[in-house]
Amino acid sequence: MTFATVADRARIENEMSWEERDVPVTLHQLLSRTAGKFPSRNAMSYQLLSGPTDKAETLTWQQLLDKTNQAANLFRSLGVGENDVVAYILPNCNETLLTFLGGAIAGIVNPINPLLEPEQIASILRETNAKVVVTLKPFPKTDVAQKVAEAVRHAPGVNTVLEVDLNRYLTPPKSWIVPLIRPKIENKEKVAHADYKNFNKELNKQPKKLAFADSTEDRVACYFHTGGTTGMPKVAQHKYSGLIYNSWLTSELLYTEQDVIMCPLPLFHVFACHVIVMAAVASGAHVVFPTPQGYRGDGVFDNFWKLIERWKVTFIITVPTAISAKMQRPVDADISTVKTAFSGSAPLPVELFRRFEEATNIKIIEGYGLTEATCLVSCNPIDGEKKIGSIGITFPYTDVKILNNTPDGPIEAGVDEIGEICISNPGIYAGNTYTEAEKNADLYHFDKYLRTGDLGRVDGDGYLWITGRAKDLIIRGGHNIDPAEIEEALLGHEAVAFAGAIGQPDEHAGEVPCAFVELVEGASVTPEELMEYCKVHVHERAAQPKHMTILDELPKTAVGKVFKPDLRKNAITRVYNGALEEAGLAARVVSVIDDKKRGLVAQLDANGSSDDDVAKVLGGHTRPWEWAA
Repeated sequence: MTFATVADRARIENEMSWEERDVPVTLHQLLSRTAGKFPSRNAMSYQLLSGPTDKAETLTWQQLLDKTNQAANLFRSLGVGENDVVAYILPNCNETLLTFLGGAIAGIVNPINPLLEPEQIASILRETNAKVVVTLKPFPKTDVAQKVAEAVRHAPGVNTVLEVDLNRYLTPPKSWIVPLIRPKIENKEKVAHADYKNFNKELNKQPKKLAFADSTEDRVACYFHTGGTTGMPKVAQHKYSGLIYNSWLTSELLYTEQDVIMCPLPLFHVFACHVIVMAAVASGAHVVFPTPQGYRGDGVFDNFWKLIERWKVTFIITVPTAISAKMQRPVDADISTVKTAFSGSAPLPVELFRRFEEATNIKIIEGYGLTEATCLVSCNPIDGEKKIGSIGITFPYTDVKILNNTPDGPIEAGVDEIGEICISNPGIYAGNTYTEAEKNADLYHFDKYLRTGDLGRVDGDGYLWITGRAKDLIIRGGHNIDPAEIEEALLGHEAVAFAGAIGQPDEHAGEVPCAFVELVEGASVTPEELMEYCKVHVHERAAQPKHMTILDELPKTAVGKVFKPDLRKNAITRVYNGALEEAGLAARVVSVIDDKKRGLVAQLDANGSSDDDVAKVLGGHTRPWEWAA
């Protein structure tokens, strides 16, 4: 099905309504259909270590269906019904995949970021009232098992913990050594309300056919938490219909059973679960997961091109931070099988886009999605015009409006006018996006369009552009950080009167947290002391500020709120001038303007520096620059 232009989207929509499309109702129906079509084709492959010849485990589509059925049967045997929750706190492995699929078939599956702290994991387990938790058996160089044990102590609804032992993926002599050095969980016996069991032993006791009746109607199948940098993250609800919609989009427009997809993204995130796994479940494509931590795994970037050659990958899933890391390694393998790279999670700098395509001859597609929309919204079409910096055209059956609030209600913005991006599509559970009813208040326009909190515009060709974030989230390498956590921590310091946290430009992560403070009159404290204070009181490591600025007075609005646009301009000026000075260039930022189409733009005096020299230094940042008039 061709999807190259806005006209193609209209043609697809005009063929028939979404409700008339011949798509399965449930996940089990979808998986069974694909396994029936391609039983012996490779479905999923996983390797614990990153080397191009390291041991890997591959499941065919029939094997994946059999094991998914066993997982679903296991969860049902543990008391999980359609409205009960199976949570998993796991790095990537085949058991994670089976838990995701089997959990959504037996009940509601709840992936949780294993990088969260125990109190955050516990709060999600309590919020979702999880009955079963799947996690790691203690393993060297990871504290996941220890954190989960502590979390489960504070989640009385959990009655079973199923442990996955990664040692089975190793070969001798490493597999012999692990039992000798395996860490122990302190006070594990105190979790009296939960039975600890071996995941694979319990799985193998189950029949390979579904032992209970599959759901007959659409229902909630997944809970995905957003962020996690505050005490209680929001939990979004995803129905089968949203999963099926995403799988239909990607199988019709992006992948076929001939594709091999490299996915080094975590299986607690919608990008991996919906854009990749669900797409493969619908299309029959083969997905490869390298290492438990994906891109974060030891040697993944060093071996990345060789892994592409090993698996004959056709489609790379990536994010801007990973593209930047890949560009620091030579292309040292045959990557001629790769047709396309899909980049999401954060804006891709123009210079990085060009460098990647020049070095690899691989086309990059930029896309946009969000957890609350289950999750795809738009992308630059594979076969159509790609506007660098845009997030492309909306997918079929996705209706995006740019709306602005007025005293008379929301009004739609004109061409190239900025407003809030609001979305309606089959993946949005209108009125019930979050598990907590109060969090859905004021979340929709016209009871239909989800308010994303992202600011954007639609150009004359129908391409969507993001220009800012109304929610003020800091996106560090695709990870959402709520600035409120940093600000609240700083306001706990006796010397701080006001605090404002923002994301400052970062060539690798897109942006990283930084903070600005105004001191109590007569108080004295250094930036270094406040940074040390944050290391103790900002609990998530990713949220700890990378720079601290003390101002005589923070810029404020008429009602006394910290005015963050001025802080962003300050940070852009500081970071860009620091980079230029370090590179030995005389060019300097003299102002930062708020352009209606491009957002914040740094304006520079050349002072004898050339375009090319400055582009090499600043081209990796997402915020654009130009010469001052």
